[in-house]
Amino acid sequence: MKKLFNNLSIRIAHLAGSPLAFVVAFLGVLIWLVSGPYYKFSTNWLLVISTISDVIIFLMVFSIQNTQNRDSKAIQLKLNELISADQKARDSFIGLESLTDEELAELDLEFQRLIERLDEKSPVHKIHSSIKREKAKRPTFYQQAENLMDHLIKSVESK
Repeated sequence: MKKLFNNLSIRIAHLAGSPLAFVVAFLGVLIWLVSGPYYKFSTNWLLVISTISDVIIFLMVFSIQNTQNRDSKAIQLKLNELISADQKARDSFIGLESLTDEELAELDLEFQRLIERLDEKSPVHKIHSSIKREKAKRPTFYQQAENLMDHLIKSVESK
C-alpha cells in the first residue's frame, strides 16, 4: 500500500506541476465562469467550484507533502554521505534535522560567532564581511517605511 501511495504521489506531483495541469485548471475555471449566466450565478453554481477545488486541494496537500518529505529525506541522506566522506567535516552534523528548534538556533548562533571571529582577509569568508558592511549602510525596513510615510504626508500637505 505504501509503495502504491508513493508512486501515485510522485505521478500526481509531476502532473500537478505540469503546464497541462495549469491549462486544464484554467479551462475548468473558464467553463465555470461562462456557465454562470446560464445558472443565474446561483448558490449551487458557486458551491460546485468551491467543492471541487476544496476536494482537489485537500487531496493534493497529502500527495505533495508525501513527495516533499521523501525528497527532503533523500537530500538529508546525500548531505550525510558528503559529511561522512569529507575528513574535515564534523560527523556531529549528520542528522541535524532531528534537533529541536532551540538546538538549531544554538548551532546557528555558534556559526554567527565563528563568522565574526574570522579574519576579514580570509578569502573564504570575505563575502560575510562585505555583506555586513553593506547591511550597515542600508536603512532598516522601519526607517524606510518612516521615510516613505514622511514623504507621502509632505506631498499631501503641500496640496
